[in-house]
Amino acid sequence: MIPQEIIRRKRDGGTLSAEDIRAFISALAAGDLSEGQIGAFAMAVWFKGMSRDEVIALTQAMAASGDTLNWSDIDRPIADKHSTGGVGDNVSLMLAPIAAACGLAVPMISGRGLGHTGGTLDKLESIPGYNITPDASLFRKTVREVGCAIIGQTSALAPADGKLYAIRDVTATVDSIPLITASILSKKLAAGLQTLVLDVKVGNGAFMMEPEDAQVLARSLVEVSNGAGVRTSALITDMNQPLADAAGNAVEIRNCLDFLGGRKKGTRLEAVVLAFAGEMLTASGLAATAESATAKALDALSSGKAAEIFGRMVHALGGPLDLLEKPDAYLQTAPCILPVTAEQSGWLHSCDARQIGMTVIDLGGGRRHPNDKIDSRVGFSELPPIGTYVEKGAPIGFVHAATRDAASAAAAALKSTYRIADSEPVLAAVISQRL
Repeated sequence: MIPQEIIRRKRDGGTLSAEDIRAFISALAAGDLSEGQIGAFAMAVWFKGMSRDEVIALTQAMAASGDTLNWSDIDRPIADKHSTGGVGDNVSLMLAPIAAACGLAVPMISGRGLGHTGGTLDKLESIPGYNITPDASLFRKTVREVGCAIIGQTSALAPADGKLYAIRDVTATVDSIPLITASILSKKLAAGLQTLVLDVKVGNGAFMMEPEDAQVLARSLVEVSNGAGVRTSALITDMNQPLADAAGNAVEIRNCLDFLGGRKKGTRLEAVVLAFAGEMLTASGLAATAESATAKALDALSSGKAAEIFGRMVHALGGPLDLLEKPDAYLQTAPCILPVTAEQSGWLHSCDARQIGMTVIDLGGGRRHPNDKIDSRVGFSELPPIGTYVEKGAPIGFVHAATRDAASAAAAALKSTYRIADSEPVLAAVISQRL
């Protein structure tokens, strides 16, 4: 294999064979390529794209570059869900235990915050003792005995993806559909999944802001994952406002506990969680119809079984045994919590979800640099959904901050993100398309 010949062929718009792609990724994983060669390959793909078969080969090669998980000792269907990222998107925290309560095994490998979007791992690390990087034995034991485990990617899982992404990040090639697709799916293939459901976000708080772009990404992910042997579907969901009524880390864990306790009924968040539970259960053959799948998920919630499984997962991975009963004893609270009030009466017409996410980062709840330390206490809570009528002076959320000055700045930022009008808005569908 001559790397520069593979780069040249793709640069000139040619189609790479599966053998060429496997050889290139094998050399990348082994450290036999220069950063210049990796960057040139990424740039060639960015400009010329890849066919469906090329992306399948790239995904499979990256998945095979390290360890792959085998769940043959578990007598449940192996399923997972992945989100492209949003603000107040804590769906995974509730979905995994609901799916487990309904009979699925969910080895969920999640990520940290990226840009303005929150990260599932950052939220879980606000729980004292929770280990996001358990050894393989504990990970498998938790999935087998509890039904689900939410952890972070290890360096042994799809290592070629980590090396390629590091180069993409500094060569302006992150936003390539083939490379995004292979990056997301290589980790899922390596996790040994049988079925996968994808949450592709669209809107001002998503990476894909236009519906057409979200559809292109969703189709790519679904076609490639199915082509690689994992039964996959995708829902395109609205991210023009925070999904939960909280944005931050500890505040979203509290939101999760409220949800599992049945205190978030009738919300957009509930609609999304139940929709993905339905997709997971029907794809895995544990429910014949969407209606019966929804009924199973609701029963898992109302019976308290999903909450019990979440608590057991937390404890199995090093967290407190009684988190659900005593959240205040474990989840840190910000020193300064202030209401953010509406400056006029009217209907909440729209908000800038991305700016809300960026404000959480300004508060210290996210990272500007990879080594930044996160303050899990900060963020926003009790954010009303678009379409809510508010009176002048009434709260449109609460800011959680380390200092009063930080809280005042964040409150002003939150006010500026909302548009209040005299007429009632037309609300966007929370789920716009299934692929």
